Amino acid sequence: MIPEVNNPPKVSVILPFYNSENTLEKSIQSIVNQSFIDLELILIDNASDDDGLEISRKWTENDSRIKLYNEKKKGVVFAANLGLEKAKGKYIARMDADDVSLPNRIERQVQVLEKNHEIGLVSGLVKYTGDEANEGFSHYVNWSNGIIKCDDIYKNQFVEYPLVNPSIMFKRELYERFGGYMDGDFPEDYEFFLRLQMKETKMTKVDSPVLEWSDLPTRLSRTDERYSQEAFFKIKAKYLAQWLEKHNPNHPEVIVWGGGKLAKKRSTYLKDYGIRIGSFIDVKKSKHPSSIYYKDIHSFKNSFILSFVTNRGARKHIRNFLNQNGFQETINYLICA
Repeated sequence: MIPEVNNPPKVSVILPFYNSENTLEKSIQSIVNQSFIDLELILIDNASDDDGLEISRKWTENDSRIKLYNEKKKGVVFAANLGLEKAKGKYIARMDADDVSLPNRIERQVQVLEKNHEIGLVSGLVKYTGDEANEGFSHYVNWSNGIIKCDDIYKNQFVEYPLVNPSIMFKRELYERFGGYMDGDFPEDYEFFLRLQMKETKMTKVDSPVLEWSDLPTRLSRTDERYSQEAFFKIKAKYLAQWLEKHNPNHPEVIVWGGGKLAKKRSTYLKDYGIRIGSFIDVKKSKHPSSIYYKDIHSFKNSFILSFVTNRGARKHIRNFLNQNGFQETINYLICA
């Protein structure tokens, strides 16, 4: 029996796919079987040459809530933007063709947006179903799952993307006001997130899993240069510079915590946006004139500090050290890696 839905539906779920015949059906099924039925599922075939298109057509014949479109211009940006253009719902949810939404995902996210009108976007925790041997990915999932509340998402916006993109739902009005995904040499999902953050969009998460997130070898984050670490740091620099202009009392000067070559390299992306780096804080003493030993607090007590240290565990130690010495996150310093 086909569920009856409102016209327009409350929620539009956008699911782009490309050569996903092995996972697509399970992904579609997870949306069709949601406890919340007042939705439409927008499938966008992005020039597939496998059986994914045929699988999608069969689903559209059995459920009037499912719409199928074709985007011949290859790229998730173009496919997702076509979905945004076609979406009719008050709320828009993202979904990927190799993931599975848990049965009450949509219902719980709608409840958050309906009960908290100040919230513009809601995500949720995820269950990682990829290779546990991939420590980097597992570490990212654990980190992301530990960031739930609005303030924590705000504080960590420049560390990495603290939301798992196929788990997000946002108000349609955000797309209408600020546009969709942008195409460029950067991760489009992180750029969209940072743009909404810069527009002071409040974001939160459902505090339980809403998605089973896979980690296939074909995932774009593994195969496309736009999702490399350097690409993340470059787009981060653009929005970080805008944030600093608003919030850094010493603008345009900052001090960078990170004396290593990698931290220095990545922090220099800020120079393209007019940010001046005064000195570098290091855990080792150095005679270099631009280096400050971290225990010489008097040398940077009145400065705004950006941490670009990427060593695992460093964030916690740097936060603790700065907090214990009277610095306040987002007031006197930011963690940016």
